Amino acid sequence: MSASTIREPDQATSVLSTKATTTKKKRARRPSPRRSRWLPYLLLLPAVIMELLIHIVPMLVGIWMSFIKLTKIYIANWSAAPFAGLQNYAIAVDFDASIGAALLQSFFVTAAFSLLALGISWGLGMAAAVALQQPFRGRGLVRTIFLVPYALPAYAGILTWNFMLQRDTGLVNHVLVDNLHLTGDRPFWLLGGNAFASIVTVAVWRLWPFAFLSLMAGLQSIPADLYEAAAVDGAGNLRQWRHITLPSLRPVNLVLVLVLFLWTFNDFNTPYVLFGNSQPPGGDLISFHIYNASFLTWNFGIGSAMSVLLLLFLFVVTAAYLLITRERNTTPKAASKPTPKAPARTEDSHA
Repeated sequence: MSASTIREPDQATSVLSTKATTTKKKRARRPSPRRSRWLPYLLLLPAVIMELLIHIVPMLVGIWMSFIKLTKIYIANWSAAPFAGLQNYAIAVDFDASIGAALLQSFFVTAAFSLLALGISWGLGMAAAVALQQPFRGRGLVRTIFLVPYALPAYAGILTWNFMLQRDTGLVNHVLVDNLHLTGDRPFWLLGGNAFASIVTVAVWRLWPFAFLSLMAGLQSIPADLYEAAAVDGAGNLRQWRHITLPSLRPVNLVLVLVLFLWTFNDFNTPYVLFGNSQPPGGDLISFHIYNASFLTWNFGIGSAMSVLLLLFLFVVTAAYLLITRERNTTPKAASKPTPKAPARTEDSHA
């Protein structure tokens, strides 16, 4: 027998042994069913811990604080604060007293601010998204410029507006009074009745790029064939927007309106940076009002009760909004509509 004939069985044996070893290694690396079952929970554990530490635990502590008389006397020893029951809530909703009346006024100011900021932001975002839907030269640059307010840090943008709205050295009065000569006196934009217009303007400047970005992304999913067919049928731009754009953007608008409402109603950064601790009545948003009620008067029990009431209000409004929109989205089943029957086929029809 030749040497090559003797080596062939040895090579076949080595190949089989190599395959068997590889198969054993693959089987050994395969995770056990118990490990694969607990792996998703282990991956979610860091996020759950952070959620508990950042949101759940502080919220539960705030709810507990609303039931005790936590004032500056007991701030060093919380356990010694006496139990108040519902007394803090009774003081907060007593609209005949000074604390309740101030909270009610702040609520109305916040509601008007939220509705105006939401409506104007949505309108500007929709107009810009529709206008930039058609391709033209420089469209990418214009989109980038529109998104600059949303990309800037909140404190930097609001602080810039604070400098611009100053009475003597601000850019707004310099343009309106010195250049355009629209008014004789320099108005106070951060005091008095103009404070409400100022805070709405700054909030719209910050929020409308987000509405523009969301609506522009929603417009990308609408087929262009719908607009072409509508144009062939003689529909103008307004009818196309009303009958094609708005119905197609309904899922986006449902989420966008809710998010903008929650952001504006809970807005704290805008009044805090724009007005400081001495906010005018026109800029007394409820989040900043609760902050002042807690940290200026050192009555954290009443401030916590106001926070819980605000949380309950937003929860009720959100639940009602989702319930109403879900009922409107529910359409009757197709089986409820009578379907026309096809004509019976007869021999005459073939003829």
